[in-house]
This record gives sequence, C-alpha cells and structure tokens, in this order.
Amino acid sequence: MSNAVSALQGKVAPGEVTIRDAGLRGMITLRGNLANSKLKAVCTRVTGVDFPEKSNANCVGEKGLCWMSPDELLVLVPYTEVHQALKLIDKALKGTHYLAENVSDARALLYVEGTFAREVMAKLAPVDLHPATFKPGDFRRTRLGQVAAAFWMRDEDTFEVVCFRSVAGYAFDLLAASAKAGGVDFFPQVANSS
Repeated sequence: MSNAVSALQGKVAPGEVTIRDAGLRGMITLRGNLANSKLKAVCTRVTGVDFPEKSNANCVGEKGLCWMSPDELLVLVPYTEVHQALKLIDKALKGTHYLAENVSDARALLYVEGTFAREVMAKLAPVDLHPATFKPGDFRRTRLGQVAAAFWMRDEDTFEVVCFRSVAGYAFDLLAASAKAGGVDFFPQVANSS
C-alpha cells in the first residue's frame, strides 16, 4: 500500500499573502436532515466544535464542521481519524436516512494567509467579501476562477479553501497569481475612506 500524500505535497507560495498546501486532512461529506438531533450530536462529538449555523464554519485546529447546503455538512478531522469518525457517524445514525462518505483523497485544502488575504480571495470569487459582510466563521460554496471551491475565514487574516484534488494545482497557481505584490490593498482603503 502506498503512502498518502496531499495534492500539492506541501507547496508554498510565500509573500505578503502566503498560499500553502494544508497537507492531508480528513474530510467527510455528510448528507441528511441537519435538524436531526442525533446528527448534530454525533457531529459535535466527532469534532468537538459547535454545530454551524447556515453559511458558517466552526473550525478549531484540524477539526471542524462546515455548512455546505441545507442538507449537507463537511466534517473535518485529522486524516488519520477519518475512518473512526465514519464508524461513529454510522453507529449514531443507524436507521436514519443519511449519507456519510470519506472524500479526503478527492479534495485538497489550501491556506491563504496574510493581511491582504481578503483581497486575494475577492479577486477570484463572485462573493461580497467586504469586512462588514464576510467575517471570520463565514462560509461560501462558490467558484475560484474556473473551478468549484468552498472557503471560509478562519480568522481576519486566514482563509481555508477546499477544492477538488484534480484542480488543486490550478487553484494554487490562481491564488498565488492573485497574491502578487501590487495587486492587493483594496479593503483597507474602503474602510479608511468612510
């Protein structure tokens, strides 16, 4: 059996805004009734974080819950814990209509880190990322350039981006190009002009 490797194997584009491969992360797509108390309970037990509101992500360290749609969550756990997490979910939701699938090796996770991370993302996604509108914990499922992606703000200077593994190189290069010097510093001007 071969060793698992992340899509970009630790690739980093340093700069004022750093783009980097987050490495291997356990990811589970969980579809079902998000109002179900059993589903909520097992998700919070597996991750140790609060269940997210609509269009939000709650993440601490390598664990988290991301609201993907009215009937779908992305459950994040350390890569080595994904199979145990699936067993716990299956046991807790037995007899319930749901789908839990390990998508860890089909997805890539990237970090966009730095003071101007918001600007880098705003150039690529059709999402209002003004600081008054998009705050830490907010989550969107959208596009980056020509590819499907989802992202959330971990904190004021950090975004986490999930995309299909097959387009990770494109997404990384797109983010790195967007982060080049001279192409950022929009939102601070907006904030200072009001």
